[in-house]
Amino acid sequence: MRSFAGSATLLLLLASSSLHAVPRKTHTVVLGAARKVAYSKAGDPAGAAPGEDSLKIRALLVDGALKEWTTGDAHDVTDRSFVVRRALRLNDALPGDQPATGAKGEWVWQRGPWLLVDRVTGHIAALKLPDYDPGVSQVAWFRDYAAYCGLTPSGKSLYAVVAQIAARKPALAKRLAAFDATNHPDPACIQPDWQREPLRVTFHPAGKDAAAYDIVPGSAVLVEDSDDDAGTPDAAARP
Repeated sequence: MRSFAGSATLLLLLASSSLHAVPRKTHTVVLGAARKVAYSKAGDPAGAAPGEDSLKIRALLVDGALKEWTTGDAHDVTDRSFVVRRALRLNDALPGDQPATGAKGEWVWQRGPWLLVDRVTGHIAALKLPDYDPGVSQVAWFRDYAAYCGLTPSGKSLYAVVAQIAARKPALAKRLAAFDATNHPDPACIQPDWQREPLRVTFHPAGKDAAAYDIVPGSAVLVEDSDDDAGTPDAAARP
């Protein structure tokens, strides 16, 4: 009889706990409408295309609050996570510069790193792609793979790189050509091309023959957290 009474009490406690559990908070993650901002190659090491004098940016909003400015197309990695490139607004004033009365200072826009965004938790993380160089690397996404021409830390070699989100080592890292930082074609390498079956990626370094590599497909290693974490703090600088 005591055992039955104890079990009944435990069931009542569990039922009471579930009734008082805090419901999970849902987040709303959206990209706002595109707008143009003044832009020039002089202010961006990622480079502007010939004749490009403006940059299209979109606000990344989490629960209605501005978290980041973004540029370019977003890529869905899973049904809940996507990647998009950040747009940076940097203070371009030199020490001692005195802005005119009423001026807001000197600011320039730049294409920034890639961001991984979770629609469920609202979490935003900057991706650290191996040998990624904003002035050289043009990323082509497929599933959770990023293909691009990378630049070694010495800046002397151009590499074919395929990085998988959350993987420690790139799925591919092959030398394509030597690289001269002061005298090189612009662009040094156009965006790679993906093929599904067989899984293959083709790189196009300027002045060189195209190079194709077969990729052995593996399982996605991206772990999507179920915690109800907040995103990054609100962006301080707004245009």
